[in-house]
Amino acid sequence: MCGKTTLKFILLLFTLLIISFSQPALAADTTNGAKIFDVHCTGCHINGSNIVRRGKNLKLKALKKYDMDSIEAISSLVANGKNNMSAYKDRLSEQEIQDVAAYVLQQAEKSWR
Repeated sequence: MCGKTTLKFILLLFTLLIISFSQPALAADTTNGAKIFDVHCTGCHINGSNIVRRGKNLKLKALKKYDMDSIEAISSLVANGKNNMSAYKDRLSEQEIQDVAAYVLQQAEKSWR
């Protein structure tokens, strides 16, 4: 009896582990993204603008023009940088990058209001 109980427990534990690792990552937290944006991005991108290159701002029209209107595209840019923009993959976690990307896209869709 003790062997069957142990086996059932091991199977249950194994099943729970499989389920927990197969769940998608937590959804992006735009509240956290706003905090990260304020600390790391506002210096160049206040209210979605760009003080270095005006046309490459964070407004929805520009994001669409440069195929940057998705969380994946913005996350990649934040992580890896490009031209004058620094890479943040060594300063922010993957979740923080996802959070700030979701915040940027959310703000762009609301015209940065």
